[in-house]
Amino acid sequence: MPDKILDAHSSDPVAMGWMQGLPPAPDKRLAWERADHMRFPTHRYAYSHMREFLPTARVSRGSGPVWDLPEAMRDDLDSVNFTALGSGEEMTWEQSLSANFTDAVLVMHQGAVVYERYFGVTRRDTPHIAFSVTKSFVGTLAEMLIAEGRLDPAAPIADLIPELAASGFGDATLRQVMDMTTALDFSEEYTDPTSGIGAMSNALGLTPRPPGYAGAGDVFSFLPTIRKSGEHGQRFTYRTCNTEVLGWLVARTEGQRIDHVLSQRIWQPLGMEQDADWLTDSTHMPFAGGGLNPVLRDMARFGEVMRLDGVGQGGQAIAHEAVAAIKAGGDPATFAPAGYQTIPGGSYNSQWWAIGGNHGVFSARGIHGQAIWIDPAAEVTIVRFGSHPIAANTAFDPTTLPAFRAISDHLMQA
Repeated sequence: MPDKILDAHSSDPVAMGWMQGLPPAPDKRLAWERADHMRFPTHRYAYSHMREFLPTARVSRGSGPVWDLPEAMRDDLDSVNFTALGSGEEMTWEQSLSANFTDAVLVMHQGAVVYERYFGVTRRDTPHIAFSVTKSFVGTLAEMLIAEGRLDPAAPIADLIPELAASGFGDATLRQVMDMTTALDFSEEYTDPTSGIGAMSNALGLTPRPPGYAGAGDVFSFLPTIRKSGEHGQRFTYRTCNTEVLGWLVARTEGQRIDHVLSQRIWQPLGMEQDADWLTDSTHMPFAGGGLNPVLRDMARFGEVMRLDGVGQGGQAIAHEAVAAIKAGGDPATFAPAGYQTIPGGSYNSQWWAIGGNHGVFSARGIHGQAIWIDPAAEVTIVRFGSHPIAANTAFDPTTLPAFRAISDHLMQA
């Protein structure tokens, strides 16, 4: 059946029968060797089962108490209306869920869960890949180290990671890496296997490597091969390789792998309810740019603590200075040339997106529909897992960003 005729309902992994049966029928079995975990429609099953396809490290929640999330469920959100960007189509919140191939979504207002839905094979206790939402966790860890005086944002990468001195990162500052204003010969074209992100995927081993592959076999050996192209600091260009450098630096500064850092600095202090899985390369280094697999409610806890200026269960879990630096946003002048038409007046800093407008909205965003949306003015946090057929956010921003805004506005006025 051609992919183009499958919608969210007909591609539902339960309806498709992927991996059902003991054993599953041969035509319903999924395999890493065919990259079933990274292509539609089979990825709709795989995104909730990534540790069955790839090696992972565990981000431990420890043995402390869980941060209990109060519930005040509402029945008026499904009918909230909005206008899709570009097309002008009128749509309800409920309709947007299928339009965006939503696997799970949760809305919090004033600290309470007011809406929560799960679809397909994704449940409340299901870890789901967060893709580039992972970057915002890593950026927050870096801002915490800056707040503690352990990292200098003006320091050149060559001084911080000598192995990268001869690479395109060498004369970039830490701040330029964090804000993705580095000038590099690296393309983030997801549909091109020969692009920079394609080469990095090969190094990570995310998908089967082509026959005769002789390139880098891990992130540590891949990053030094990236060359400079232009002058750093002039414009924002979204490149996942920046986050791999940042993850390496956070790990080296703390003297341990970043999965342990995330556990000790965020997962345990926030009282997360479950361990998370983090995809790793052959050195067992977690994929900093997109490999975290949390459960939805734990992603909501992270969003909430950022909304609350770092205050979570038991007090100040993340330094106020770190959150304030993120909330301040980046430089709109360096962001504008990137041409994100769905985010006018936006910016990017510390691996977070500032959405623009008068609510101070900032967001973590990942391919195929992963999102944390934080609206401080409306006291709203929205988190979503998705498995949209198209990777790039431009495919679903028109039915996502106005939907999130409409929910925030509705709750603010309620």
